[in-house]
Amino acid sequence: MKTHEVVIQPGRSEKHYWRDLWKNRELLYILSMRDISVRYKQTILGTSWSLIRPLTTMLIMVFVFSKVAKLKGDPGIPYPLMVLAGITIWTFFANAFTQISTCITANSNLVTKVYFPRLIMPLSSIVVSFIDFLIALGLFVLIAIWYQFWPDWHILFLPLFMVLALLASFAFGLIFAVLNVRFRDIAQLIPFLVQVGFYACPIAYSSRLVAGESWYPLYILNPLVGIIDGFRWSLLGENAFFNPTSIVYSVLIISVVLVISVYFFRKRENTFVDDI
Repeated sequence: MKTHEVVIQPGRSEKHYWRDLWKNRELLYILSMRDISVRYKQTILGTSWSLIRPLTTMLIMVFVFSKVAKLKGDPGIPYPLMVLAGITIWTFFANAFTQISTCITANSNLVTKVYFPRLIMPLSSIVVSFIDFLIALGLFVLIAIWYQFWPDWHILFLPLFMVLALLASFAFGLIFAVLNVRFRDIAQLIPFLVQVGFYACPIAYSSRLVAGESWYPLYILNPLVGIIDGFRWSLLGENAFFNPTSIVYSVLIISVVLVISVYFFRKRENTFVDDI
């Protein structure tokens, strides 16, 4: 029978934090499975919502932006596929960011009763969003088959942009998770930021349309621009607009924010109990 030794001493949690995080990996699994089961509990359609939401959003956006606004996509690429690729990776980021931002307050009962590395909660929040992402990616594959559109060697870079989207949601989500514990108004701000970001990012349109504008250098400072354009490029091939400079900015900005957010989270997590 496997046993665990619990040692209580001043400063131990700080000194052995990352070791404790690994030792509590079973808790990470339990929290992840709980979030998955709760996500669609007592719903009629269950996981089908992971297909319905992106499909419905794609149909509405294709009608509004292509048929009404007459926006043009990248040449040689079906507009619905371009839009769905953008929706798929954006939804992954947005859902993970939202879940991470509210994970501490959502688990307040657990936080106030027992010690464990609090970083487990944002890590477990990513799992549900990743499963939804895989389901939505399956929908993209089916629609791509319908259009008889086949990927080429660019698909090899797909995991890179998936990891970058995950790291971006984790980096920005950690900061908002800490702020949300101290200032509950942040919970009201998060949906607004997600909604604004949806239109600020190249989801319904191609970055090709703004590439020649004077403010384009500021535009690509948005780390999601490089991720979304790169994700499309890996799925749709070289006809999809992709500026390699944008992904360089994405990697640099995400790396800096990730280091800052982990430090900020670690610095403040001992105060979570008092603030809650």
